[in-house]
Amino acid sequence: MAIEKLTLLALADTLLATEAHLASQIAACTRVFDAPQPWAPPVCAALLARTGDNFHYFSRYEIADLLRQLLARAQEEREGAAAEDADTAAADSAPLVTELPPVRRYCIDPPLRPPQADWLVALGLPQLHSVGALAAWLDEPVGALGWLADQWRLPHNAPARLQHYHYRWVPKRSGGLRLIEIPKARLRRIQQQILRQLLDLTPPHAAAHGFRRGRSSVTHAALHAGRHTVIRMDLKDFFPSIQYARIVALFEKLGYPEKVAGLLARLCVNRTPNGALHGRQVADAVTWSERQALKSPHLPQGSPCSPALANLCAYRLDIRLDALAQSLGAVYSRYADDLVFSGDRDFARAADRFHIQVAAIALEEGFRVNTRKTRLMREGTRQQVTGVVINRHPNIARDEYDQLKATLTNCVRHGPASQNRDGRADFRAYLAGRISYVRMVNAQRAARLQRLADAIVWR
Repeated sequence: MAIEKLTLLALADTLLATEAHLASQIAACTRVFDAPQPWAPPVCAALLARTGDNFHYFSRYEIADLLRQLLARAQEEREGAAAEDADTAAADSAPLVTELPPVRRYCIDPPLRPPQADWLVALGLPQLHSVGALAAWLDEPVGALGWLADQWRLPHNAPARLQHYHYRWVPKRSGGLRLIEIPKARLRRIQQQILRQLLDLTPPHAAAHGFRRGRSSVTHAALHAGRHTVIRMDLKDFFPSIQYARIVALFEKLGYPEKVAGLLARLCVNRTPNGALHGRQVADAVTWSERQALKSPHLPQGSPCSPALANLCAYRLDIRLDALAQSLGAVYSRYADDLVFSGDRDFARAADRFHIQVAAIALEEGFRVNTRKTRLMREGTRQQVTGVVINRHPNIARDEYDQLKATLTNCVRHGPASQNRDGRADFRAYLAGRISYVRMVNAQRAARLQRLADAIVWR
């Protein structure tokens, strides 16, 4: 059976721009080919039965693929009927689909959009029904959006002035290097608008504590304070592992048409050029799989949108891990790529095999657990989450507190210049920031440190 892909797409475009009723769909098939088609009634009926009330949520490619399957099945049924009894009228009554006729009318109307679900209406997201509406909302020409979205796929060796990001490698605390991809001013303004007026209106799962107003690494850690057993796990290459297709699917789930969702996604992802991945130091510290992820369209670490998009793309992961934890009487929370579970003695008995279940769920959801960073912390040992000690209540680590206290004491005795060994431009603000962090965790200890800071003579 010769069924051209472009013919199926043209048919899918017309069907999606038509009401999801059998008579309307049959009439649409007639309109495309300018003649009634004997296969249209059973194929359209089967298509509507397969898609149900969600017909207009399918993309043109999905509808085209379903049509291909249904047309092939119709042909097989006809051939089977003919083989059983060539003399009966049953074979003649089955629709003939050996070849689709040429398309006579192409559809230029946009696909019908189904009514938004109540939860989506409640979010109050901006209504962007076309690329032109998106360009007007962002106050940019349509052509400029295509350029900023890397629509024409700049070569990897394009000059830096033509690229939309600055690149900087920074060392990881656990070893290795992390690539920071910083959008240039014009793209950064667009991404900030997408963040503030669209993504910030879409809440992530309650278990997510990173990059959210009113939550922090301290609230993440405090949730697990005073528990018998704490398990800490880490997701490998969190931002680069979230690729373009997942971002498109997210924006489509938020009710945006395919073209708008695709353009929004391209404005938020990046493909790292080869020039940023060269160098002896990078080659030694970054694996081949990490480089491949960076070369593909991915969430750039350094973009204003990436944290919020990462939280939303991890929504199903959070749902499943939260359900797994609850089934064992445990508590779950996530701070960026940091997964933490805590529970009582019953949870402790399941801890030895628990990490395998978590790793399997993460893999199914498109993430990978870095098994080298998995930590099982029972009571009686130091239980530490995102730098906060949580054995009884959230507290700053004793050695960290002592070190900061010693620095402040020496600043009082010998002057702040004697302690600014790293040559920080604003050492006073640096110390104030350190004290503010301690205040988030333990206000009493912060008050002692603040008294020392107030006694420093700044010249």
